[in-house]
Amino acid sequence: MITHLDEHIGRVLKSLEDTRQADNTIIIFAGDNGLAVGQHGLLGKQNLHEHSLRVPLIISGPGIPQGKKCSALCYLLDIFPTICELCGIPVPETVEGKSLVPLMRGKKEEIRDSVFSAYREFQRMVRDERYKLIKYTVNDMKRMQLFDVKNDPWELNDLSNDPVYSKHLARLLKKLAQWQKEIDDPLVR
Repeated sequence: MITHLDEHIGRVLKSLEDTRQADNTIIIFAGDNGLAVGQHGLLGKQNLHEHSLRVPLIISGPGIPQGKKCSALCYLLDIFPTICELCGIPVPETVEGKSLVPLMRGKKEEIRDSVFSAYREFQRMVRDERYKLIKYTVNDMKRMQLFDVKNDPWELNDLSNDPVYSKHLARLLKKLAQWQKEIDDPLVR
């Protein structure tokens, strides 16, 4: 699959070079979220662990620094306002995303202090730069997990019952509740 994809991306890039459009084209490569393939005992995408949430995102083109990597939190919905800003087009007021251009140009280190996600009526997640909280509700049973994704990127050590991390748990619970209220989440109880 990767070889096949590389070949076709190469065809697109060659066509841009051949038509002299390479220096006038913004290329954005983003992928679908991943399968668990056995991680955490799961096989599909029906979870909120990093292996199933994170997606590749590569942006290249005029005015974009080459080879720069950024680990700032973002959503794919941030691509549209990014394209608008790169092209000098006003971003419509109804757009919820945030431009990634300040990150690309080194003017900001983050555009969001946290991101949120949900899986159906079963799971809710909030993550900041270092910690991630996942809440599960299944058949009125509730469970939480807290991970230090900086020091435990595979999310193997649940810290939710460790008193040392209680302030991080409380902070993320509050942030999650704010998000749920803001979007009128039916799981708010």
